[in-house]
Amino acid sequence: MRRSVAFGLVLLTAVGCDEAQESGKVPLGAAPMGQAAGALAAAPATAATDNVVGTVTETVAAPPYVYLKLKTETGEAWVAVNQAKVDVGQKVTVYGAILMENFESKTLNRTFKQVYFGSLEPVAGADPSAGGATGGASSMGSSVGTPPAVDAKVGKIDKASGADARTIGELWAQKGALDGKTVTIRGVVVKYNPQVMGKNWIHLQDGSGAAAQNTHDITVTTADEVAMGATITIRGTVRQNKDFGAGYSYALIIEDAKVSK
Repeated sequence: MRRSVAFGLVLLTAVGCDEAQESGKVPLGAAPMGQAAGALAAAPATAATDNVVGTVTETVAAPPYVYLKLKTETGEAWVAVNQAKVDVGQKVTVYGAILMENFESKTLNRTFKQVYFGSLEPVAGADPSAGGATGGASSMGSSVGTPPAVDAKVGKIDKASGADARTIGELWAQKGALDGKTVTIRGVVVKYNPQVMGKNWIHLQDGSGAAAQNTHDITVTTADEVAMGATITIRGTVRQNKDFGAGYSYALIIEDAKVSK
């Protein structure tokens, strides 16, 4: 049920969700980086999968999560998903699962040797029937993966207004000077992967930049919800060469963005 990968763009630091979210200190989708990093120190992420499928044999509530023990084709497995009504005997699919090893739940005062974090809902924009826990491209990785990003052939979008406004092409061209600074960008949502370990992940394109150089697309993390194909304006912090460990790194990303129409 394991397959080593290095997709490069999943915010594994936020897998400290169990510590941050269970504590009640932050809302779902906004795990603080400090707490998350502390959790990862004791629970390194070692693999990602597509989906984990099995029959529920045990449930353990730890709001806002529920841990499920599943009987799968390859043996028993623990998974953690957002709190939902799940019954023993029910067959479930956990999408976009990420494996954590030696993960400590402070709420339960328990350490799981292995636990998969994922969602009971299919990832937006991904084909939930493609691949599985033992093969195929990860739905999470394909939705929030490292460039080269697909060119969605977005027509030229009017640039956002304000002194910190940039097109995506300008952002890439000025990335050194903009590292750590706030920018405003207007673009079209060409990929959207909600609630991946406490964050929503967006790919924006605005018709600027060059697909051949991968400067036509920017990845954004946010707690706000968006819709595929929507034209939105985001304002967030530019991070260059962001490395979250375990092979997950970005050449350029905008973090903790606020979304407006």
